[in-house]
Amino acid sequence: MRVYIPATIPMLRQLVDEREVFPLGATAFAVTPALREAYAAGDDEELAEVAMQEAARASLRLLAAERDGLDDVGAEGEAATPGSPVYRRAVIAADVTGAKLRPDLDDAVVKLAGPISYDQVASVHVDLADAEPQVAKAVDVIDAADLGDTDAEFVLGDAEDHQLAWYATQELPFLLDLL
Repeated sequence: MRVYIPATIPMLRQLVDEREVFPLGATAFAVTPALREAYAAGDDEELAEVAMQEAARASLRLLAAERDGLDDVGAEGEAATPGSPVYRRAVIAADVTGAKLRPDLDDAVVKLAGPISYDQVASVHVDLADAEPQVAKAVDVIDAADLGDTDAEFVLGDAEDHQLAWYATQELPFLLDLL
């Protein structure tokens, strides 16, 4: 099964350095029967895009957690420091077995049986630099958007308007060197 795993730049570095990564909560997104049912019209490619977008949105939550963990070190409003998050959504596309469907959480959610090895990764998808300002704003409002705040949804939409760039696994080390 092809799964889409929300990630951050440090998680991608871990994948390259350790040759595996274990997604937070073992959570990933995929084209599941529940997702197919929710989108009566749509081929496999369109449904895969929906699953990837769900993973990209989850990446915003990971960025928020990463940022909040760093806020304890620096004062609010300070300029970015070398340890600050890189405000780019990241999604790892991987082929796995043993993923458990979790329609009780959401239509596209699956739980993984274990870590993802570098060999299982099919591709990596990352925002380009021009998305960073909108992604940073979206990180601030992701929870409000989920609760139906229309202004927050607008800000989130600005970030989601950016397409994630596709990278082959052999390109990943070079991408990370450039960040």
